[in-house]
Amino acid sequence: MAEEEEDAESAAEVQSQLETLRERVREMDVQRLLGREGDEASAIVEVHPGAGGLDAQDWAEKLLRMLTMWGERQGYKVRQLELQPADEAGIKSATLSVDGALAYGHLKCEAGVHRLVRISPFDASARRHTAFAAVDVYPDIDEDIEVEIDENDLRVDTYRSSGAGGQHVNVTDSAVRITHEPTGIVVQCQNERSQHKNKSQAMKVLRARLYERELKAREEKFAAQQATKKKVEWGSQIRSYVLHPYRMVKDHRTGVQQGNVDRVLDGDLTPFMEAYLAVLAGEAEVVEDDGEV
Repeated sequence: MAEEEEDAESAAEVQSQLETLRERVREMDVQRLLGREGDEASAIVEVHPGAGGLDAQDWAEKLLRMLTMWGERQGYKVRQLELQPADEAGIKSATLSVDGALAYGHLKCEAGVHRLVRISPFDASARRHTAFAAVDVYPDIDEDIEVEIDENDLRVDTYRSSGAGGQHVNVTDSAVRITHEPTGIVVQCQNERSQHKNKSQAMKVLRARLYERELKAREEKFAAQQATKKKVEWGSQIRSYVLHPYRMVKDHRTGVQQGNVDRVLDGDLTPFMEAYLAVLAGEAEVVEDDGEV
């Protein structure tokens, strides 16, 4: 009606309200997809380099930055619990805490192997290299959810925190590593100056990993019965980031592609997450993909 009456101001207002309504409907649709056990929780995220040497360590650091930026853009409180710098470049491992409602529901979509293809900055001959890094995501469970841990099953080691040097590196053995011997799960924390606080944080991560392990066991049992879910394992990348000879990010589970690689590496992960949530909810088909781009 506004267009017929050539009322540009009213037409612009209607268009603006329509866009707002579309965005609200999209948000409600995503909220509906986030209904699995643990989805509402905060998240604990671990990043580890895989095959690829220096490139893999550097790639792991870039993934850590990407996930951190996504969390901060969503308004979550992102804290670094543990970081092990690599000797020459990148990182050996890192653990993040992402605090806020539905953080785990979103970030679980990033769990798996991420593959990078680029001209290596560490190759004097400027050849193309492929590197892999893994992302693990666990729900940061509430204290009222019971996870039974026998103290006799734990081995607790202390060590000196590592870092870039200077006044922020501890000169005492305040960092803590806990090994849960029945499962082989190892967690560590060095962010706090106090050994007691680091142990408390490490126990928090351990509880989350044991809880997620139980959730995954239930889901895999159900998936085996239904024969519909493809198990993600090391070497079976969920997403590829190609920087040479062309630029493209492709999710191998959903087929979603993005040509603006820099935007994705700066934390624009929501389109990939939403597409995969639809797959988990059975509202979209899993893409049969060979992992190539």
